[in-house]
Amino acid sequence: MKLVIIDYGAGNIKSIQFAFKRLGVEAILSNNPEEIKSADKVIFPGVGEASSAMEKLKESGLNELITELKQPVLGICLGMQLLCNHTEEGNTKGLGVFDVNIKRFSNQVKVPQMGWNTIKNLKSELFAGIGNDDYMYLVHSYYAENSKEAIATTCYDVDYASALQRDNFYGVQFHPEKSSVAGERILKNFLAL
Repeated sequence: MKLVIIDYGAGNIKSIQFAFKRLGVEAILSNNPEEIKSADKVIFPGVGEASSAMEKLKESGLNELITELKQPVLGICLGMQLLCNHTEEGNTKGLGVFDVNIKRFSNQVKVPQMGWNTIKNLKSELFAGIGNDDYMYLVHSYYAENSKEAIATTCYDVDYASALQRDNFYGVQFHPEKSSVAGERILKNFLAL
C-alpha cells in the first residue's frame, strides 16, 4: 500500500509517520503532485494557523490538487478545518470539500481545548470497533459546526463535529496518532477503507 502524507510545511508529520510505522506501513512524505495522485491513501495533516497554512497550499498549487483526489483522504486537525468552506481563524476561505464553517470557541471556556475528550454519535466505518464515549486527544481553538456531514461529535462549549465525511474525504479534529489504542484503531480502519 502506498500511503502519502502531504508535505506543505504545516504538519504534525513525525508523530503521524511513527503511528503508521507501528502499524507496519511506511508513510511517504511528499509535495509532489504525481506521487500524491498515485497514492492508495492520503493524509492531509495540519498544525498551526489557518491563513498561513492556506497560503502555503496555494503557493505549491496543492490546494487545487487536494480537492480532486479520488482515493481516501484523511484530514487531521487543521487539515480537516482547511477542507471546510471557511474558518474564522484569519477569516480564511477553505477548500470547500465539506460544506461546513469553522468557528472560534467562546470566551466561556479555556481556549485552546487541550487534552482528552469523548467522541459520540459515530456514523462511519472509520469508527469500527470504537465505542461511543471513547476518548481522543485534541488541541484546538476553532471547531467545525455540527452538520449533516458530521460522523462524530464532541461537546466542549458546544456540540461540534469532531469528525466529518463526504465521499472519499474524511476529517478528524482530534489527533488519532496521539490518541492511544482507540486512535490507532481509527488509523487502521482508514488503511482498510
